[in-house]
Amino acid sequence: MKQYLVIGLGSFGTNVARTLYEAGEEVVGIDLDETIVQETINNDYLENALVLDATDEIQLKKLDVQSFDVVFICIGLIEPSIMITLNLKEMGVKKTIVKAINGKHRKLLEKIGADQVIYPEEYMGKRTALVAMEPNMIEHLRFSQDFLLVEVKAPLEFIGKNFIELDIRKNYNINVIGIKKISGRFIPNPTATTIIEKDDTLIVVTDTKSANKINDILKKEYKED
Repeated sequence: MKQYLVIGLGSFGTNVARTLYEAGEEVVGIDLDETIVQETINNDYLENALVLDATDEIQLKKLDVQSFDVVFICIGLIEPSIMITLNLKEMGVKKTIVKAINGKHRKLLEKIGADQVIYPEEYMGKRTALVAMEPNMIEHLRFSQDFLLVEVKAPLEFIGKNFIELDIRKNYNINVIGIKKISGRFIPNPTATTIIEKDDTLIVVTDTKSANKINDILKKEYKED
């Protein structure tokens, strides 16, 4: 199992950490604000969260950042995020995924060696286009070459069945961490007896191969309709 570190527990960082945590991954979150860290733990978004200044090299070394497979830098300020990214690369961190707050910030991060830069505005623009081109499945976040978070329409063969009947993890190799209803209501962490209904959208963590299989099912159903 891979180990993930999320630096910065604002809205974006918390969602990244929570997604990994709910998927059963080993994840540690850190933030300079003690209140934010405590709220993250109290809300059960994360089990392991620490108050730590990520711009301090000594504190990062004590955390043994080199042992993490992927480090997310989700800081909302340009200078600290650049400093942290540089320090992590010099410490030999395997992979860094950094949030950029604008285009200039993204270019700077790419120049200093960030392995992957996520620019929310650009992402939302791409997502809007993808929804138009591929309405059945939208990729939200790729954690590694094979591990990703996607939003998919519930296949017709899922409708009216619960997770026990479907045995989704065994038969489809996917982990459903949430369900979006057509009304807009969101069900986090559906139970084993939750019944999937028509027009449900599943929030899924899986690998690329399994995601493609689900998408093939949806494309076939869409064509037949």
